[in-house]
Amino acid sequence: QVQLVESGGGLVQPGGSLTLSCAASGDIFSVYDMGWNRQAPGKQSELVAQITRGYTKTYADSVKGRFTISRNNDNNTVYLQMNSLKPEDTAVYYCNAEIIATTSIQRDYWGQGTQVTVSS
Repeated sequence: QVQLVESGGGLVQPGGSLTLSCAASGDIFSVYDMGWNRQAPGKQSELVAQITRGYTKTYADSVKGRFTISRNNDNNTVYLQMNSLKPEDTAVYYCNAEIIATTSIQRDYWGQGTQVTVSS
């Protein structure tokens, strides 16, 4: 069994910073792409950032220059450093990872979501 566990969400004032973490654990053989999506109330889910196993990064235009994605392949953890936060960044943030389990089954896994609220 494989699971992703997120942490680090919360309430922050505009202009502030937060760091999200997501650790993959369980019967893992290998972890490929990892990333973060978010969904705000009444809006569609959007890709925020993605990072390959080889550390190639992709960002949504709305977060470029403010958010930084990183990962630690030794402990299968992905991070999202969020700076200069804006009220429009308020959403539930979900991590995801493409994982090959020890059963040789490859699929996408998702975390349970963590709330980020940017408000004064």
